[in-house]
Amino acid sequence: MPEAHIVGWGHTKFGKLAGQSLEDLIVAAASEAIDHAGVAPSEIDGIWIGHFNSGMVSDGFPASLALQMHDGLRFTPATRCENACASGSAAIYSGRDAIRAGSAKTVLVIGVEKMTDLDTAGVTQALSGASYQRDEAGVSFPELFARFARAYFQTNGDQSDVLARIAAKNHANAMNNPLAHLHKPLDLTFCATESPKNPVIAAPLKVSDCSLISDGAAAIVMVSDDRLGDFDRAVGFRAAVQVNDFLPMVRRNLLAFEGPAQAFGRAYEAAGITVDDLDFAEVHDCFTIAELLVYEAMGLAPQGRGRDAIESGLVLADGRLPVNLSGGLKAKGHPVGATGVSMHVLTARQLVGEAGDMQKPDAALGCVFNMGGSGVANYCSILEPVKVSA
Repeated sequence: MPEAHIVGWGHTKFGKLAGQSLEDLIVAAASEAIDHAGVAPSEIDGIWIGHFNSGMVSDGFPASLALQMHDGLRFTPATRCENACASGSAAIYSGRDAIRAGSAKTVLVIGVEKMTDLDTAGVTQALSGASYQRDEAGVSFPELFARFARAYFQTNGDQSDVLARIAAKNHANAMNNPLAHLHKPLDLTFCATESPKNPVIAAPLKVSDCSLISDGAAAIVMVSDDRLGDFDRAVGFRAAVQVNDFLPMVRRNLLAFEGPAQAFGRAYEAAGITVDDLDFAEVHDCFTIAELLVYEAMGLAPQGRGRDAIESGLVLADGRLPVNLSGGLKAKGHPVGATGVSMHVLTARQLVGEAGDMQKPDAALGCVFNMGGSGVANYCSILEPVKVSA
């Protein structure tokens, strides 16, 4: 079976990008990715766009907006993929599947979201569409993840100090990421303390525990094996696993984080590795409690002891397995449809030594975990550099 390889990437800055439309963001990321790959637009066999929308923008049919980049893309098949906050990874996996099926040799994948044209209440309402409407309609995502936190605290004791450590870590990491939404270090004291600038949003989660509402786009170009000789660097998939769990939260064990744990476990098995073989990871920290639960789901700590991963220094920037060197969703930003593609772009940059001040020396095996909803749509990629013979 042919395999897909990432050979080019693009990434806009994340943030409140006034004056840039959804179309502008799509075209900017796609142009950069195609230029970086060194392919002609006419070589693209298919386009996939990850975009959640849910009423956040009026451009409800964005797939063909990528064609605005260049006339050479005209008549290229283009498809929008949506799987809540994992829409970007859904688009990547769809493009990869086309290559593996032999129906495409070169594909363009774009993740994009324009969120800041709505106020916070409007974005909160839009994002709530990714929950189980029969039982959870009208419940905000901060409240949904606060339920995880309250259940975790009830079983394992108050972990507010650990959540503050996670937030401070990711804000510190974002200082090395020029594309991050927020370039402002928030220290442990600020993140741990309720204040007028850091109020409680949904107890026990404060503002500092919540990811940012952002605009932005990211894109990758993938090619099949028989094109690798055309490129001087490539990143391949050692494994790519999707696991979906029940949508209603009442049908899931909130402490076990079963869908994410299944995704990690199956990805490790497919890659023939354990968590100890990873050099770094970009994971879905939509809320600090999510990153804490991910530490356990990915096998960095036993259930209920996620705090060990950060207190030991393991997941810090200078630790053995740093998590979210980019700043994560917490500080890099979370333009929903762009997030999964962004994670793959920044992981690819690490693996070919192009991560700048974020670079982990000698990184050879990276993990991406992108999650849609409250642990419902779970995507885990294990990526590695691929030898090419130009």
